[in-house]
Amino acid sequence: MITVGDVLEFLETLAPRYMKMDWDHVGLLCGRSGREVRRILVALDPFQDVCQEAADWGAELLVTHHPLIFQPPQSITDDTSVGRCILFLAARDMAAINAHTNLDCAPGGVNDCLAAALGLEHVTNYAVEGREKHYKLAVFV
Repeated sequence: MITVGDVLEFLETLAPRYMKMDWDHVGLLCGRSGREVRRILVALDPFQDVCQEAADWGAELLVTHHPLIFQPPQSITDDTSVGRCILFLAARDMAAINAHTNLDCAPGGVNDCLAAALGLEHVTNYAVEGREKHYKLAVFV
């Protein structure tokens, strides 16, 4: 049996949490890590229609690039789109994981793929000041 926690652990081997920017929220943002997973919907953003599509498809897990929770919410109600998504997912026992700036910065991640698609050469990673193991893409053309 594969669980939400197993998927998260694997994703963090590709895009480690320490690579995220300080202001970012990555990882399991909604749901139970012990939840069994048979279907995963992958998307850019966790919008309401994406959550609905995941439910319609029978997914137990939604994996997105952008986070479901970007600013810490003051409340979880149906008055906001974030609140509606969280309530929707929770009511269906669905989990939501994201890999955002950690996936952007990871070797072979979003920035590297974009640089390759643009045909850029002499692409270098550099450490962000004060964060020994955090890398951000620097591009030299």
